[in-house]
Amino acid sequence: MDSKTLTRTISSSDRAQDPCVLVIFGASGDLARRMLLPALYDLAYDRRLPARFAVLGFARSQWDEDEFRRVVKTGIKEFARRSIDEAVWESFSGKLRYMSGNYDDPAAHTRLSSMLDSIDSELGTAGNRLYYLAVPPTTSPTIISKLRNDKISAPVDSDSWSRIVVEKPFGRDLESARELNRLIHSQFPEESVYRIDHYLGKETVQNILVFRFANGVFEPIWNRRYIDHVQITVAESLGVGDRGGYYDQSGALRDMVQNHIMQLLALIAMEPPIAFDGRAVRNEKVKVFNALRRMEPAEVATSTARGQYAAGWIGGEEVPGYTQDAAVDSSSTETYVAMRLFIDNWRWADVPFYVRTGKRLPKRTTQIAIQFRKVPHLLFKDIVDVSDMEPTVLTIRIQPNEGISMKFLTKVPGTPTRIRPAMMDFLYGAAFLNEAPSAYETLLLDALQGDATLFTRADEVEAAWEIMTGVLDGWQQMPSAQFPNYEAGSDGPEEADRLIESDGRQWRRF
Repeated sequence: MDSKTLTRTISSSDRAQDPCVLVIFGASGDLARRMLLPALYDLAYDRRLPARFAVLGFARSQWDEDEFRRVVKTGIKEFARRSIDEAVWESFSGKLRYMSGNYDDPAAHTRLSSMLDSIDSELGTAGNRLYYLAVPPTTSPTIISKLRNDKISAPVDSDSWSRIVVEKPFGRDLESARELNRLIHSQFPEESVYRIDHYLGKETVQNILVFRFANGVFEPIWNRRYIDHVQITVAESLGVGDRGGYYDQSGALRDMVQNHIMQLLALIAMEPPIAFDGRAVRNEKVKVFNALRRMEPAEVATSTARGQYAAGWIGGEEVPGYTQDAAVDSSSTETYVAMRLFIDNWRWADVPFYVRTGKRLPKRTTQIAIQFRKVPHLLFKDIVDVSDMEPTVLTIRIQPNEGISMKFLTKVPGTPTRIRPAMMDFLYGAAFLNEAPSAYETLLLDALQGDATLFTRADEVEAAWEIMTGVLDGWQQMPSAQFPNYEAGSDGPEEADRLIESDGRQWRRF
């Protein structure tokens, strides 16, 4: 590729080109106020939105457009990367529209259709539609059915397009995920469906593919011959906050493992795709999920651990237990999950993947640790205590302190011979001067451009749910868990320690 071609490629990918109306269902909610609209403003600030573009907010809140713009501006001031520039705001706010109505009201959808036609005429948005369902998961089927029945999403002409963005959780189990897919496919073809997982929009998550496949040194050792095991940790110091009603019906497995953690596992374990595009990348991720070993109920008891936090202390502050946070008298909902998973293919056979996630843990962190096997011949056993010789570990930190580190052994200067671990660190903040876009900036721009690489596909979602539904079924057949079973601020329940220690391994410290 010559320099002129490269310049054209970068320029064309830097901005969404097609005119479009972005319809946000749930535009008065927290997701829109804290994430979506600030991300759109940041894209506008960086001149990455289409020249002919509009945002139409649809929600139940009885606002007029001036009130909507006021709320949006307040959210931008608090949550956007960029500060308010009055010239940018004036241009951006002129593209904001709002209408109130109930999602199941046919009259509201008739008004929505009329407003979309009016925006097309006024701004030249050419009938292109991107529908974003920023609503509770129980509301999504109602909106999708209305889009189907009222044909609001039907293209105005043969050159226009309609796409839909669906937030997680995508179903509650395998059957509900399949039913939701069937409903969506009754209106939108699969290539127009963007199931969003904001973790995939994080720069550090995207960098996993570059780290693995743009550096020739790692691929030869990325297999069972050299890797002892993998640990994936997604820890949160916060409780359920104002999500208690939702969380008590969901739990840690549905909220975090089925989507975020499974996506991280797939990126670490997948084979090199034949191209860097949505089809090729997602094909390889599906292969990982299909190769994951299914658990029988008896295996669920020995390969998983779950917990619920009690009152405790975090950062010198006393915090309540889960039932107080969620405002329920008692609950069997798990706030912590640990699992041992195996991928039955040639690359990963018999290499355990240990995953864990929990709330009210000592600190917030998301990281992937790849621990390599110990050397086969202990050359230094006569001069040092070989039991203290730690294995090489590669750690990918997703958040916070984003970066990649390698721990390896080195000789301490002087005599006698002493060996101790040393660290090589790459830090995003120190390596790059430009500020990374937010995950929602990346994903919204990709959806506007029609790039589905960082979104999950129907078969991908169903394959992940097949594994997790088996775990849920196994839990139902087990005796009721004795909750709570770990204090807030601790490392989690003892059952999780026993799970990994039974294999002669230990969890990494937070």
